[in-house]
Amino acid sequence: MSFHFSQRTLYNHLLNNFINRRTFSSFSYVIKNVINSQNRSCVNLLRPTRQVVQVSTRRHIHLQKIGVIGVPLNKGQDKQGVELGPKALRDHGLITSLEDLGHRINDYGNIQFENIEEDDKQSLIKNGLFLSHASKKISNAVKKVIQAGEICLTLGGDHSLTTGALHGHVQVQPDLVIVWIDAHADINPPTASLTGHMHGMPLSFLIKEVQPYMNDVGPFDWVEPCLSAHDLVYIGLRDVDAEERWLIEKLGICTFSMQELDALGIAAVLKMALSTIDPEGKRPIHVSFDIDSLDPSVAGSTGTPARGGLTYRESLYIAEVIAQTGRLSALDIVEVNPLLGTQMEQEGTISVAKDFALTIFGKQRCGTLPPRFTVSGRPS
Repeated sequence: MSFHFSQRTLYNHLLNNFINRRTFSSFSYVIKNVINSQNRSCVNLLRPTRQVVQVSTRRHIHLQKIGVIGVPLNKGQDKQGVELGPKALRDHGLITSLEDLGHRINDYGNIQFENIEEDDKQSLIKNGLFLSHASKKISNAVKKVIQAGEICLTLGGDHSLTTGALHGHVQVQPDLVIVWIDAHADINPPTASLTGHMHGMPLSFLIKEVQPYMNDVGPFDWVEPCLSAHDLVYIGLRDVDAEERWLIEKLGICTFSMQELDALGIAAVLKMALSTIDPEGKRPIHVSFDIDSLDPSVAGSTGTPARGGLTYRESLYIAEVIAQTGRLSALDIVEVNPLLGTQMEQEGTISVAKDFALTIFGKQRCGTLPPRFTVSGRPS
């Protein structure tokens, strides 16, 4: 699928959807030097963006019910420690901090996984049998949380958990859209993977348009492809395999790599991203947040870091904008590895992940008013 438009058309579209001409002027060089008539990074770039919420001045938090699931999963990659992510986030006060914001929290604890004897010679996916069984458990757990009317907060664990998380979510809310914040595309078919690591494949089992290129799904034959490529937007990509790049372009997946983010700025990227996958602003949002989307100088305790990533401020802005839509339905936080890096890097990485979660659930940098706050500072 391809599209064609003039630079002037794109210029006018972006200008009309920015706050004012002064705001846009700093981006004018993008039209001349970066974007050309063959740009295919986002096939729906010209859809209106005014439906996307502007930064709000309302500081009161919308109270929510949140169901927390811990997924101590590490077999989708080869580094020990990522299974400790759920414990690290809880130990650093994530649950208490969410409660302090006024939310009602149900912490369902960690999912327990059984040891399963593997025969990797029968599968292109390392630990495939174990991960298939684990994904079924994750799917059922997420499904129950969403059915209970709660926002599902899934604490990983490596990114392979998202096959199950999305599968469970879509059983309850089939019209969901996905915001995938990551340095990597994680859409490799098993036959294209150089490592056999499942954390680089989770989307490939779920996207309908990828299935013609899935020659061997191994023990994941139970997964029914249930999502469209047009329900997905990538933010922060910068380490993408050749076949993944080919699939992104072939399927017309809306993608904002760090190259586009540098050119356009985070505010413009969020506007275009959300209005592309959900132009009417009505669909539930599943956010999959890989900590390696951030630059390693900010969050270095992760298994596959890639330089040139999101800043801390950019990550919080993403969370703020999604929070203000009021449509967040599920959040995965993955690939935090508290055994990697120095103690300072470990503490910093956990802190950044926690801050992202708090922000997407309503905390704001300009100050947040607790529920029923009065001028005297006492609850009414």
